[in-house]
Amino acid sequence: MNKQNDKNSKYKQKPDSIATYSVTDNDPATLLEYVSHVLSDHTPTKVKSMLKHNQFAVNSMPTTQFNAPLHPGDNVSINFTKSFRVFSHPRISLVYEDNDILVINKGYGLLSMSTDRIKEGTAYSIMREYVKYSDPRTKVFIVHRLDRDTSGLMMLAKTPEAKETLQHNWNNMVLNRKYVCVVEGIVDCPNGVIKSYLAENSRYEVYSTEDSNLGQLAVTRYVTLRTGNGKSLLEVELDTGRKNQIRVHMKDIGHPIVGDRKYGAASSPINRLALHAQTLRFVHPITRREMCFETPIPARFLSLVSR
Repeated sequence: MNKQNDKNSKYKQKPDSIATYSVTDNDPATLLEYVSHVLSDHTPTKVKSMLKHNQFAVNSMPTTQFNAPLHPGDNVSINFTKSFRVFSHPRISLVYEDNDILVINKGYGLLSMSTDRIKEGTAYSIMREYVKYSDPRTKVFIVHRLDRDTSGLMMLAKTPEAKETLQHNWNNMVLNRKYVCVVEGIVDCPNGVIKSYLAENSRYEVYSTEDSNLGQLAVTRYVTLRTGNGKSLLEVELDTGRKNQIRVHMKDIGHPIVGDRKYGAASSPINRLALHAQTLRFVHPITRREMCFETPIPARFLSLVSR
């Protein structure tokens, strides 16, 4: 190895030097203003260069957004040595991370967790490898899941304490979960509530029953957002979180979700199930702060109801 390569190798192996600061009520409200204040001994050019090279993170999320909003209680980390590692995967985007939880936007067609036949390449295994990169002792835990063919927001825990708190208090800590879906046909009532008991047969198909001894109560609320091309775009809110709940309830009212052949759909024009977990609002299991995350309605969903 020549001297230049040896020099580069040593630079790459240089450990992180990270300082973390807590934002207070009196601090500047945007990232660039805040770090410029903290790094008063750095020139504006140097601070902007560090911003450009992902050396700042807000609540463990690296960002190059100079006007990223800050709130009291937020943590701003500065890596003086090198860029923070930025998560990148074609099927998952990292929406939020701190010491206790992860919030991801899962792509459709991706299992939330392993099965008897599939162990790797799941949302769980992908995020497990991500957190272990920084610290091999770090773990991730599933606290809820999305169907393989459903895209959208999903939360994972990074500590046993966060996992247990969320699982034991799920109905109280998760304040709101909203989905969007496109269903076949024009729904007669623009909004409504669907209730039934859901059970599962030997073929792993979920179905509605009137018998409370056979199934678990499921309550689904929906509002029509748009109609077009013989289809309806709905916003769906869950009072309960049962397996395949939205898919079964849409079938029950005679409007199966586009692409859901398992539950009665006639076609799959966008080659996927048109169901997306759009909003996740919850109380943080450790800090007890209320948090809310939203994603846009998938463009392909809007194309299905375009007039």
